[in-house]
Amino acid sequence: MSTVITGAGHFIPACARPNSDFTFQEFYDDRGQRLPESAVLIEKFEKITGISARRYACSGMNASGMAIRAAACAIEDAGIDAETIDQVIVAHNFGDTPDQSNQPDAVPSLASRIKQALRITNPSCIAYDLLFGCPGWVQGLIQADAFFRAGIAKKCLVVGTETLSRVIDPFDRDSMLFSDGAGAVVLEARPDLPQGPGILGAVAQSHCGEEGDYINMGRSYLPHADPAVRYLKMQGRKVYEFALKTVPEAMKTCLEISKVSIDSVKKIFLHQANEKMDIAIIKAFYQLFGRQEAPEMVMPMNIRELGNSSVATIPTLFDMVRRGLLPGHQLHSKDIILFASVGAGMNINAVCYRV
Repeated sequence: MSTVITGAGHFIPACARPNSDFTFQEFYDDRGQRLPESAVLIEKFEKITGISARRYACSGMNASGMAIRAAACAIEDAGIDAETIDQVIVAHNFGDTPDQSNQPDAVPSLASRIKQALRITNPSCIAYDLLFGCPGWVQGLIQADAFFRAGIAKKCLVVGTETLSRVIDPFDRDSMLFSDGAGAVVLEARPDLPQGPGILGAVAQSHCGEEGDYINMGRSYLPHADPAVRYLKMQGRKVYEFALKTVPEAMKTCLEISKVSIDSVKKIFLHQANEKMDIAIIKAFYQLFGRQEAPEMVMPMNIRELGNSSVATIPTLFDMVRRGLLPGHQLHSKDIILFASVGAGMNINAVCYRV
């Protein structure tokens, strides 16, 4: 049995916010001290992260609404009847957060809302949410593959969706990293074929010691802000060091489990967290195999214009490359690719896949 991606889709919100929108924004550090002129911070921010703009969900749009668009696109792309889907797995972190509030709404689950909107009436189609930080969508692939191998399901819809713009502290410079979006794939259990498509191997880890607090919820950095209102917070340097240490090793283990040579890897779809960090991870990964440099064009990126949309980054990037929407990047039959991510938990994972 092989777990095969038969359809994909994504939704990018229409509301774009370039870095220039933050020129007059006041930023503070975690001690409540005012940071230097915003224009200087923004210039340094873009140089490090590679982000020049990001997308925010427009008024009236929420995480489940974006997910429904991406899911419908994936189902159409797969050419299947939605009633034949056995599981709807939805990765997110903050539910349907309204555009006038940062209070998450996850009851009923986003998966239930998406199943309802897609008009899937089959009660045997199980809909549930997956909370695993930014690696949630990749973890959804791993779970679907496990259910296929156990004979519990034959067809799954795996969605990643997030509206981080509604849980960020506008007075925290890290808020410029984050964005909104949704991506989805249809996975089907297919008979094994020699050199045929499918998941070849996977790795997942949870590091929940000191690392568990690297990304959490905390009060605004604005002095005298209401302490009861909580925002997404990140210890950026510690996240960077953790990711650089653990993600390349996990990717290497995934290749070894999959019995795949490093020279066979055509594309690496890495969580779009930070351009500098992603480049460092890929370089460290290849150095584990004695290669000093990664092959040119092995890592597609869309973070420059779309920012970091958490669980949505990898499925969105994958679908864009699949559809030929990123110049210089294509996928061909039998290509070996890697999906890898890191995020709150701290969780990491990787999946090796043959197209």
